[in-house]
Amino acid sequence: MGMSITQKIISDHTGYDVKPGDLVMAAVDLAFGNDVTAPIAIHKLAEYGIAPKDPSKVALIPDHFAPNKDIASAIQCQTVRIFANKYNIEKYWDVGETGIEHTLLPEQGIIIPGQIIVGADSHTCTHGALGAFAAGVGSTDLAFAIATGKAWFKVPETIRFVYSGTLPKYSGGKDIILYTIGKIGVSGALYKTMEFAGDTIGSLDMDDRLTICNMAVEAGAKNGIIEPDEITENYLKGRTDKKYKIYKSDADSASETIYIDAGKIEPQVAFPHLPENSKPISQITETIKIDQAFIGSCTNGRTSDLRIAAEILKGRHLAKGVRLIVIPATKLIYREALKEGLFDIFLDAGAIVSTPTCGPCLGGHMGILAPGETAISTSNRNFVGRMGSPESFVYLSNAAIAAASAVAGYIISPEQL
Repeated sequence: MGMSITQKIISDHTGYDVKPGDLVMAAVDLAFGNDVTAPIAIHKLAEYGIAPKDPSKVALIPDHFAPNKDIASAIQCQTVRIFANKYNIEKYWDVGETGIEHTLLPEQGIIIPGQIIVGADSHTCTHGALGAFAAGVGSTDLAFAIATGKAWFKVPETIRFVYSGTLPKYSGGKDIILYTIGKIGVSGALYKTMEFAGDTIGSLDMDDRLTICNMAVEAGAKNGIIEPDEITENYLKGRTDKKYKIYKSDADSASETIYIDAGKIEPQVAFPHLPENSKPISQITETIKIDQAFIGSCTNGRTSDLRIAAEILKGRHLAKGVRLIVIPATKLIYREALKEGLFDIFLDAGAIVSTPTCGPCLGGHMGILAPGETAISTSNRNFVGRMGSPESFVYLSNAAIAAASAVAGYIISPEQL
């Protein structure tokens, strides 16, 4: 049996060929944490008097509760700030510079093909869109990686998803991954690699690819990954001058291959309370009224998402009683949207625009739901209580559906406006 991209990357970081199921210690190219997860690692390092082995391979991004929402979150961010200053960690971004970690790191050229990336956040799998092996770890695992420059892994098997054909109008990366999770379930790729391939994937821009890999963990996957190509290399131009290695899977490396006709993937909506509860928009016959719409997060807070939302909102106004919160994922995206006049469109429609932050995605701040409220969100999870009250309801969609629903007051396709 051949080797997958993931196996080849891990092999090169261990010094010997690995196979699925092996327990290995591999060198790490980048270990990162945020204001929620990094302080635990920092306290553990301090307990044992251990300094980072290589500060250049550490990144700290306060994004979950930044700008600070209360004293507790201020202390969390302060802990990260002090640690970054003490050890001269250059890959640290404070308020005014920062953005959501999984959007900021690729944008800054920190992520390149062939790396091993560990992050104390489950959506670290996002970075597989650039052909890296990227996996979420716990805070104590992060501490170990910072201290030693290495991490333990069980080498995952690979499921290859091959998509062919042209996506319908208003469908994109979010719909591909929601459709796929709906097909295999939230444990359908448990501790496996989800490798995304086919001519459909090859036609997608990096924004859509990042979205797809971002939600691999929602199917239980250890990582998501896409083979780098010309689109990948064009994305990296001007962002990094680091040398990188492109890996390709052997034809017989997957334990399972699933073929999907992308032409049948219309815009999807995931019903509460799991991402696997996805339905095509045309099959939603009931009227699902919403109180709030959220466009943002590490899944769909990029410029392309804001553009399509603005296209739908232009000349329209939110339905009475609906709140629309728009949060660009990074300062660069914020600046691009501002320059293009997208903020004017959002504000004219009755929306609010926030500084980059994870905010309401994790029920943190900037849009918490009250009991009985319903939201449509471009984020990645709709678990019970994910965005606030355990008695609230969260539906997941792409930015086009979220914008159209904010105008209608209930979940709807832009083509129905």
